[in-house]
Amino acid sequence: MVDAGPPIDTETLLLLGGAVIAAPLFKRIGLGTVLGYLAAGVVIGPVLRFIAGGEEILSVAELGIVFLLFIIGLELKPTRLWALRRDIFGLGLVQVLVTGAVLAGLAMALAGLSFPAAIIAGYGLSLSSTAFALQILEDEGATNRRYGQTSFAMLLFQDLAIVPLLALIPLLSPGSEGATRMTLPQFGLSIAAVVALVVVGRYLLSPLFRVIANTGAKEVMIAAALLVVLGSADLMQFAGLSMAMGAFIAGVLLAESSYRHELEADIEPFRGILLGLFFMAVGLSLNLNVIFDNWLVIAVAVPVLMAVKAALIYALTRLFGSEHDNAVRTAFLLPQGGEFGFVLFSAAASASIFSGATASLLIAIVTVSMALTPVSVLIGKRFLKPERSEEMDEDFSGLDGGADVLMIGFSRFGQIASQMLLSGGTSVTIIDHSANRVRSVQKFGFRIYFGDGQRKDVLEAAGIRRAKIVAVCTNHRDTTDRIVELIQAEFPDVRLFVRSYDRAHTLELRARGVEYEVRETFESALMFGRRSLEALGTAEEQAYEISQDVRKRDEERLAIQAVDGITAGLEKMRLKPVTPEPLVKPTRESKRLDSANENEQQAGDEDEMTADAS
Repeated sequence: MVDAGPPIDTETLLLLGGAVIAAPLFKRIGLGTVLGYLAAGVVIGPVLRFIAGGEEILSVAELGIVFLLFIIGLELKPTRLWALRRDIFGLGLVQVLVTGAVLAGLAMALAGLSFPAAIIAGYGLSLSSTAFALQILEDEGATNRRYGQTSFAMLLFQDLAIVPLLALIPLLSPGSEGATRMTLPQFGLSIAAVVALVVVGRYLLSPLFRVIANTGAKEVMIAAALLVVLGSADLMQFAGLSMAMGAFIAGVLLAESSYRHELEADIEPFRGILLGLFFMAVGLSLNLNVIFDNWLVIAVAVPVLMAVKAALIYALTRLFGSEHDNAVRTAFLLPQGGEFGFVLFSAAASASIFSGATASLLIAIVTVSMALTPVSVLIGKRFLKPERSEEMDEDFSGLDGGADVLMIGFSRFGQIASQMLLSGGTSVTIIDHSANRVRSVQKFGFRIYFGDGQRKDVLEAAGIRRAKIVAVCTNHRDTTDRIVELIQAEFPDVRLFVRSYDRAHTLELRARGVEYEVRETFESALMFGRRSLEALGTAEEQAYEISQDVRKRDEERLAIQAVDGITAGLEKMRLKPVTPEPLVKPTRESKRLDSANENEQQAGDEDEMTADAS
């Protein structure tokens, strides 16, 4: 008789026991739960051989990725997804194209692969692991931070890229009998499936959940949530697309539903268990014989792969405007191969693009690189700027109750605004992400705490739900925009008072519906001009009336620009250049100087009007 292995209940106990022991242990020693699950799978499977056939478990555990993408979709409203379009279809596209081309060239030069085999190997290895990367982001609470959003955008495009890559295999196949090409009807079916999912999600899902919620049957709501996730995933798979992509689209369509939090709570336990099982299944399916037989190749290929990908991702994210630290964090989070590589390489072997042994070797390289992801993240932290190491614990234990105002950012602007509030008897809680500023300000008695206002958990801990007003006083425009976006998405009832950067930023914030905004230099510039008029002999009352008139016309101009664009409303400025009679007859040189000065002044006056418009 053939040994069928341990009973299913014994396998379940082994997997649960391995997870319970390994995950907390690795978390405690700072290596993260992902590596713990992976190590447990390696020990249970290839080392002790308690469980064989990790591939079967992996096929089920991949549902963890599907559930993960659904939950991520729930947290991304369509407007927020649209805001990430540049990173998704710009940075994501360039990353796949450039990284795939470079890795394909290395595969031809160093491994001697043929052109078709090198293309599949290079572009397959250019994809990163959605499961590993997003789990690490979640463990570090960095999903909503800038580098977390950039990483997610790149991963999302990579999930899209698997579709054309799979379609490329028949074109590169040397003529295998089983190879088929993407036909026009198949392409039409894919488009129709996406449209059908969008229509159903837009018009049918919310009424469905409303009816189920009215019954009060908790178990039916859970069943409906699972039906939506698995149904959308299967629909996309039937159409030849990614299951994870179907779940993600369903999540995005339900992001604005009033049942979003209920769905997230229902799906979360399944997501956590299945994702942990996925990491263990990767360890179970690891072929140690392939690793031992090709250990030298793998020992060279894995570091080269991760170094090349990290360098390219760093360069590209910097090219697209990321700061050094964010680029470093993204680069060292995504240098590994991805789970879609398993599918791509297996399909390429079936199409005779390369041998089964080559496919097994590539899968082993991907698996080892995935296992080294937590180590890569730890190494990446050594390349951060030194000031980042000067951080504090986010400790809000001193908050015994909510303040009337939660202020985010405590630079010069915030310091002055807080003095007004405190002098009026208003309680203010302040959070700032500069450890040095927090230390220096605490000694003056301000109620200030170290924390990143771009994180939901920090805002919760700081008492945002009890605050009557949230004042966003951060220095940088991008940071302000991310905080406003997060608060409007997660705490829609909060009253937002925001410091704007310039005129264009003011218009953007008003379009988003913030209750109040003020340009950081507007009021001070009005006062400066008013005092200058008085110093030149203008009566105090007249100077005040002029400043009020300028304020009124500026507001009218903003209203016009909100409709017609940043260049509209110039007539509201009432610019009347004065040309006094010259005291002496102008010379050719004096005319040249006057013309140069006039051009320079005009360029300076137009800075605010044209800088953002361009």
